[in-house]
Amino acid sequence: MATKFDIAEYLDSDEMIKTYLDTVLEEGNSNDIITALGHVAKAVGMSKIAEDTGLSRTSLYKALSEGARPQFETILKVLRAVGGRLNLNAT
Repeated sequence: MATKFDIAEYLDSDEMIKTYLDTVLEEGNSNDIITALGHVAKAVGMSKIAEDTGLSRTSLYKALSEGARPQFETILKVLRAVGGRLNLNAT
């Protein structure tokens, strides 16, 4: 019986989470970024993210599900809750 691949199981360190989010932010589109934040939130613990953001678990699952269109404020709250931040690098 085949098991379904779940990337959240491999996001087991701050470095893995950072590398994953950096890659998706650099190469992905907005849907990819939302999905990636959902994976990271699941890896960190949806209850912890809910507590840190002040949002309910149900709201987080809905906001970070495929095809969702969360508010930018929600994205920032989740990023901050997982230790992320947005930086601009001049090239």
